[in-house]
Amino acid sequence: MKKISLILTVIFATAILFTSCKDKNEIKADIIPSKFKVDIPSSISNATSKSDKDGVLDGNDIYGHLRTFIAVGEGSADIVQAIMGAIREYELDQAMSFSYTSDEDGRTKNVVIIENSTFEGQTYEYKLTTTDQDGGKALQIFWNNSPVKGVSILKPYNINRSETDNWSGENTMYRVDYSEASTNYDAEMTVYISGLVLPGSTTGEDRFAMETLKMFAGKKGDIVDVYGNSNHPNAYFFNETGEKGFNWAFAASGDDSSNIGVAEVGLPASSLNTTSRTVLLENNSIHNIFNNELVALNYPQVDIDVYLAQTQAPGYFSNSGFLNAGTSPGTSYDAIQSSMENLTPYNPVSVSNLTISFKDDDAS
Repeated sequence: MKKISLILTVIFATAILFTSCKDKNEIKADIIPSKFKVDIPSSISNATSKSDKDGVLDGNDIYGHLRTFIAVGEGSADIVQAIMGAIREYELDQAMSFSYTSDEDGRTKNVVIIENSTFEGQTYEYKLTTTDQDGGKALQIFWNNSPVKGVSILKPYNINRSETDNWSGENTMYRVDYSEASTNYDAEMTVYISGLVLPGSTTGEDRFAMETLKMFAGKKGDIVDVYGNSNHPNAYFFNETGEKGFNWAFAASGDDSSNIGVAEVGLPASSLNTTSRTVLLENNSIHNIFNNELVALNYPQVDIDVYLAQTQAPGYFSNSGFLNAGTSPGTSYDAIQSSMENLTPYNPVSVSNLTISFKDDDAS
């Protein structure tokens, strides 16, 4: 499969949007949260891949892509963290507005900060909105400080009109919800990505391009739980004339202290409408989907079994990447495996149809 590579540097322009707008003597850092993301252990993030060998589908060819998609979600949260860190330097303890000319695209950007804004039924202490000179929203951040909780929504096109890439287009949007108010986790976040640009080609490696993603990450103590789906509407595997369009649905847990991880991956159809863990991760497991396609293509079962030997669930990871599938490396994995088994990906059809939008009413 093609390694999904999202070039998100356009969004980092926002991280310096205040550098020429406010006097740095007006610093009041305590109203901006210093943390706005959940760090994910590298054992289940940061993709690793290896080639097929000896007629066996290597575990990294299966689970390496899972780590890529998790890394994409975490990267989006990193961008929000960078933005929050930049605006943390400046006084935002009262309503204000100002404009500046972007060094990136030369367009005027307008910034409005208000207090006590409601979004999706939740009242937040502060809201920051940045718009392009034509009124197109570039960024909205809602947040509370005690406990820290907030929502950040970004549209790269309106942040920097002069810089685009193969993945981010006029309708691409990102959203990160972050909370330290959960009763289940010390901190949690949900990452949403919609409107990624699909290649013109739907064959070869281009067919695996991602269009949307929704991912949850929650940390309690040293254990980090991650689950979600990425949608690949043109994907097919072995049969070019067979069904197309799959979610890469996953559930994973990692230990932050020892940097080990365990994960299950399913390949439900993009149009599947279910929240059943059994259906998503067992009935539609990678082993089952691949086996069924290869059987339909009349490959001998004995050859299929050899080829799919490393596709059994779950997959186990160390800080160096994939270790093996189906059999635990040891008791050190017991706690994270138990945690992972309680996680369920999202309904595929809801992720396939995912949209993100700003709050329209800027008055409150």
